[in-house]
Amino acid sequence: MVIGAGPNGLVAANLLADAGWDVLVLEAQSTPGGAVRSDRELHPDFVHDTFSAFYPLAVASRAMTSLQLEQHGLVWEHAPAVLGHPFGDGQWALLHRDRELTASGLDALHAGDGEAWLDLCRTWDRIGEPLVDALTSPFPPVRAGARLLPGLARSGGLDTVRMMATPVASLGRELFGGPAARLLLAGNAGHADFPLSSPGSGGFGVLMTMLGQTVGFPVPQGGAQALTDALVARFTSLGGRLETGTPVTRVVVRGGAVTGVATRDGERYDAPVVVADVVAPRLFGGLVRKEDLPARVVRGMRDFELDPGTVKVDWALTGAVPWAGAPAPAAAPGTVHVADSVDEMTQTLAQVASGVVPDRPFMLTGQMTTSDASRSPAGTESFWAYTHVPQPGATRSDAGGEVSGRWGHDDLERFADRMQARLETRAPGFGALVAARRVLGPHELEARNANLIGGAVNGGTSQLHQELVFRPVPAMRGRAATGVAGLYLSSASAHPGGGVHGAAGANAARAALWHHRTRLARRRRTP
Repeated sequence: MVIGAGPNGLVAANLLADAGWDVLVLEAQSTPGGAVRSDRELHPDFVHDTFSAFYPLAVASRAMTSLQLEQHGLVWEHAPAVLGHPFGDGQWALLHRDRELTASGLDALHAGDGEAWLDLCRTWDRIGEPLVDALTSPFPPVRAGARLLPGLARSGGLDTVRMMATPVASLGRELFGGPAARLLLAGNAGHADFPLSSPGSGGFGVLMTMLGQTVGFPVPQGGAQALTDALVARFTSLGGRLETGTPVTRVVVRGGAVTGVATRDGERYDAPVVVADVVAPRLFGGLVRKEDLPARVVRGMRDFELDPGTVKVDWALTGAVPWAGAPAPAAAPGTVHVADSVDEMTQTLAQVASGVVPDRPFMLTGQMTTSDASRSPAGTESFWAYTHVPQPGATRSDAGGEVSGRWGHDDLERFADRMQARLETRAPGFGALVAARRVLGPHELEARNANLIGGAVNGGTSQLHQELVFRPVPAMRGRAATGVAGLYLSSASAHPGGGVHGAAGANAARAALWHHRTRLARRRRTP
């Protein structure tokens, strides 16, 4: 039994079906996918990804690539350039999948930064693949770690370890002389909820930047739903069953072991194994009764910290985004980061962490038609932007003086206007191209996916105190087993955290299979 048809739940379901298990997936929403879905509700001619949009981790993680989803209809598309960051007076930092092209552009903006970029790429060549494997393997990552150590030794040893632990704001200054490469690193670190002055932010910035450099930021042809559809098609081809519109309201536990689940309509499904693609506060804060949980898990959840909320705005544009100094169409980026400087990003993310709604939000934006021509009619753009905000109820003030932080309709419209005004400064005439706009705030995102509590998209903070062996609580030691026999956590709340890599689902499935084999072996040995 799998609760939740998000990417982690579907990866787990596929792997269990591969092992010959009879697998049923129960999904609360009417459409599978969790945070990997797309729709046409804003405009019938425009496909918008409802939540996530770009998937470097999906093409870098063995949990996903091993499923060979291309055999089930998935087609990846790439924008001409991976990522752009406008700054200064019409200048652009551009990340291409061709490292020489990236380096040439950076060197033109600041002499010497091109070779520094290639040095970073060479370091990644030595450590990148085993590092990604280590980060997405069950903890401790013994095999991947053994492969990583020689690469670390060849790339500088402790100097490289120190680099990955350095705050990204400091790391950018150490590695590069000009602002362009620093912006690329810091902007990619901003995909998670790290304060840019915090340890670990540098490692995450390098990870995301080098993934962009090596595999790009690909998108599924036709919309994010195509990735989900491929996962479902593979699963059902193996005999797996999926029921949507079936919210699970309780995981039933007897004698310290799972016996099944109950749903909102009163149905009871018996199962000796339950893999839960459910955010930790919901799984351990209601679906499983407190008295059925190990005391150490209950204690640990008292300190569990969500990541910030999110406001996402989708636009149907009648033309291309009129970026000032825009790169030529042959170098148009799919992802564009909007912030004037690393210092501004640092301040903005610190505001969010301290409960202040930012007056100059750092925005991640997606030019989806630039990335995949099927998303909207020729000459138009399916476009979005999102930014992090304090969780509902956690707002202390608004630096712009207009938003209450309750994130109702008026708050969202005022804040979306603020985001659009920021875009207008970098893309004069943007507003005149808007045919339709949709604003999804913390409450709307949660209503469409209950795992996104208050718009938290990563299943809990990505900061170091809640990663690796501490995720989601120290009692679980970074593993999928919950302490309740037969119950495994496979959501983004589990190690290795957020991102569409499927690793949490794969780790949970492997743990379930291993424990099952271990129990059978013990029975055979019992006289």
